[in-house]
Amino acid sequence: MYQWIPDALRETWSTIARTLRDRDERAFDALTPCPGWTVRDVLSHLIGVELYARGEPVPEVTGEAPAYVRNATGQVNEGFVAARRHLRGADVLHEFIAVTSSSLQRLEPLTLGEWEYVDWSPEGERSVASAYERRIVDSWIHLQDIRDALLEPADDHGLGEEVTLNRFEATMGYVWAKRAAAPEGSLLQFNIMGRTARTVRLRVVDSRGVPAEASADTPTLELTTAAPLFWRRCAGRINAEAFLRASATDVRGDTRLAQRLSDAMVMLP
Repeated sequence: MYQWIPDALRETWSTIARTLRDRDERAFDALTPCPGWTVRDVLSHLIGVELYARGEPVPEVTGEAPAYVRNATGQVNEGFVAARRHLRGADVLHEFIAVTSSSLQRLEPLTLGEWEYVDWSPEGERSVASAYERRIVDSWIHLQDIRDALLEPADDHGLGEEVTLNRFEATMGYVWAKRAAAPEGSLLQFNIMGRTARTVRLRVVDSRGVPAEASADTPTLELTTAAPLFWRRCAGRINAEAFLRASATDVRGDTRLAQRLSDAMVMLP
């Protein structure tokens, strides 16, 4: 039932390894869209997530925390990242391959009950499956961060992209009704274009954003955009203004609500 999780992780992690294989130190030193993080740091973060999940201690960070560390999760991330900044990129990549391979070996034999076991996580209690779905999104977006840092953007059209878009789509009801504070009864139609095209229709009912059936009703806001712009905004890789002003984004209806929605779309820490 949950085989798609290790499949998506294997696909994404192997693409990261393939992208960075035989690169020189300049590639690992390249700055990514993540504030303060190089390609090496992104790899170290992904290593740290897996090690932390296994109960490994967080390396101690001496000195004042960087400005981009804003919460406890950021402190954990920085511990694993800072501990590897002195290492050669090839060595960090070697550790990444070993750690992620070990994680996949542990995931493959999990039973249905083990996948659905609810445990503590930094984001609150959640099932093992939910935690690893979050891991797919994090890893896939960091793959794109690495590609952007290397000036080699690419489209996967694989499991990682599908999981990422599905997860962000699932947050839009909350974003529309709560974060953007759309008024009661307001209808949002979000057209996401590309290979993974979909139309999301949400109406505010009892202060909740709920799926709306297709109808002749004119949306309060109809927003059309390309899938890469959608996930980049949800991941905070582009700002609200760049998202709304992009040539591939079309806004029809309440422009003030469009601004509030765009401001509220970021769903990753």
